[in-house]
Amino acid sequence: MSLRDIRIVVGIDFGTTFSGFAYANKVNSEISTNNIWPDHVGQFKTNTALLYDNDLSEIKAWGRSALAEKPSKRRPQRSNNSIHVELFKLHLGDIPDDDKPILPENLHYKQAITDYLRELGKIFKFPLVVKDTIDKRWPGIDFLRNVLLVFAVPAEFSEKVKGIMRECIYNAELIETPNSQNLQFTTEHTLKECYEFPVGRTFLLVDCGGGTIDLTTRKLLRGNKLGEITERTGGFYGSSYVDREFLKFIKRIVGASALRLLQKNHYSQFQYMVQEFCRLVKTVFTGDLERFNIFEFDFNEFCPAIKQYVQGSLRDQLEEDEWIIDIDFYTVKAMFDPVISQIINLISLQLNSSHSDCAAIYLVGGFSESKYLQTRIRSAFNYIPHILVPKEPLTAVARGAVQYGLNMKTIKTRVLKYSYGVKLAFEWQPGDPPERRTPKGRIFKFHQMATRGTTVEVDQEFSEVFVPFTKKQRTRTYRIYITRKKTATYCDEAGMRFLGELKIDFQNTFHGMERPVLFSLRFGKMEIDATAIDQVTEQVYQTTFKLELEESDSFL
Repeated sequence: MSLRDIRIVVGIDFGTTFSGFAYANKVNSEISTNNIWPDHVGQFKTNTALLYDNDLSEIKAWGRSALAEKPSKRRPQRSNNSIHVELFKLHLGDIPDDDKPILPENLHYKQAITDYLRELGKIFKFPLVVKDTIDKRWPGIDFLRNVLLVFAVPAEFSEKVKGIMRECIYNAELIETPNSQNLQFTTEHTLKECYEFPVGRTFLLVDCGGGTIDLTTRKLLRGNKLGEITERTGGFYGSSYVDREFLKFIKRIVGASALRLLQKNHYSQFQYMVQEFCRLVKTVFTGDLERFNIFEFDFNEFCPAIKQYVQGSLRDQLEEDEWIIDIDFYTVKAMFDPVISQIINLISLQLNSSHSDCAAIYLVGGFSESKYLQTRIRSAFNYIPHILVPKEPLTAVARGAVQYGLNMKTIKTRVLKYSYGVKLAFEWQPGDPPERRTPKGRIFKFHQMATRGTTVEVDQEFSEVFVPFTKKQRTRTYRIYITRKKTATYCDEAGMRFLGELKIDFQNTFHGMERPVLFSLRFGKMEIDATAIDQVTEQVYQTTFKLELEESDSFL
């Protein structure tokens, strides 16, 4: 199987709150965005949500169909024998455990991701609920051979987390082998409008999603190529964090215990309450005081089950108010401001690190549709000539992933986010820490091969020649480590993480120490390739790293 067999490119925007995809034929390169879903037509995304049966053995619904229904006194709620699951993508993030969504006790977040991707894959892979999107337009497509999947991922996702994603995508039966080349990852969300600037101008792309914010500063180069001039940055400050501020507000009204019991025992109502806040308050908030209407939040309508859990003076006050509270302008503004302040800070840091005039800021992603977010950013960065929101910001990520898949050579340079190196044994020397001396008089150190902040060409290699440490050595294992530090000495320093390893076997030991091995790390794509060539036998060893995937060792 080879990338030469690719006929169709599918760009997938697997988001925290919403997901969607776009696709194109490599022949005509016309990009289409899917707007046909099992339960609705005409929208470019569906909810990143699942509805399981009580024993988690069957998926009863996914997408918008999995959302909670309005509480009803006249009919039983389906949540009585169903389990709603959402926001599970946040478990991939390097955030405190308390901030991660609660999942059912017997459901691992990897399983939830796998189940959702399997359902999403059915839309463009099989003619089940709707006619096969790809097969309808281009008959005769062998999905596993002729389709390239390009997943857009946050800039903060490490190689380890991409490894988890690859595992889930394989388990969802969307690729034939775990290391299939028919799966690529990208943080590139370049818009066609960016190419309208003169060569040499820079622009900042800000992807505002449900769970994350990603920022990339690009320079337009000759031949419609793009260069990355700063490290990609990002953070967990998406629109779902406004929802969290809303829940903090509700907690102050009803008490922490009442909100916790509602979430535990009546998750459908808990979810519906947040859904309605998003629909009726969050999405329409503009930051304009004069046009704001006070919103009456009626617990009887949105989550009546919470009434049984509210105690003491909080209950007395709510009963006096007939379980209705007013949400005023300043309350809503206070829910947005902590999140938007973090986004503005990230933009400031990115602009300051570029050391060049920025021609434009492009806002893409679902949260970029917020009028209040747009207003705050335009006010904070009014010295930028253009602050723009494309016509369909929701589709920009998926379409950008397709563009990358159609021409992965568009991105000419990138900036390394980590320093990379291998663990090597050296002769212990006076001045080295005595406690690090091995019984054989050696010391293990981090041998740095590439430095954080270095601008690299696409597919650029960093290579060095190594020889065996002993004449009789028959195997050699190259253990690759990464760190955010510019320099490091040892592989067990704070912030150092094991990335993967490449093991080679020497066919003979006849040449003693004269058995050079050319070891290379190749950058540029979203996944890193390691290659070792035995220069005596010309045997080639290659890997994309066997990643350690323990959640306790996540590194973003």
